[in-house]
This record gives sequence, C-alpha cells and structure tokens, in this order.
Amino acid sequence: MGDVRIKARLNGPYLVPGPLTLRIEGGDEKRVDQETVACCRCGGSKDKPLCDGTHRSIGFTAAAVSIELNRD
Repeated sequence: MGDVRIKARLNGPYLVPGPLTLRIEGGDEKRVDQETVACCRCGGSKDKPLCDGTHRSIGFTAAAVSIELNRD
C-alpha cells in the first residue's frame, strides 16, 4: 500500500482519498466510489460515518490538519 493523506478541513470533515470501503463497527460495510470521501468529524451527521454538512449548522469548530500515512 502506498502513501495516504487524510486532510481535515477547517471547521469541517475529514477528506480521505477514495474509492474505499468503510467497515463499520458491528460488521456493516459501505462502499463509496468517489475520488474523495468526506467523513464526519463533528459527530452530528445523520449519515455517519459520512459527512452530511451538519457541521455548518451546529457551529462546529476545529483546526485544519493534514495526516500522512506512509506504508510499506
């Protein structure tokens, strides 16, 4: 597996490179066939683990960050 960069937008979601399969606790899986997948960071999304834009209406604030995973 190559390098993966996850970005957290200012006051917004985590942006993860896709496409990907989300494995949800309890065994459920959700395939997302998008180039960039927005994952909830505020905890308010009705479509968790995906972002539905709720962060805007609830006043969520958090710093922007970039996380780089280097895998061999």
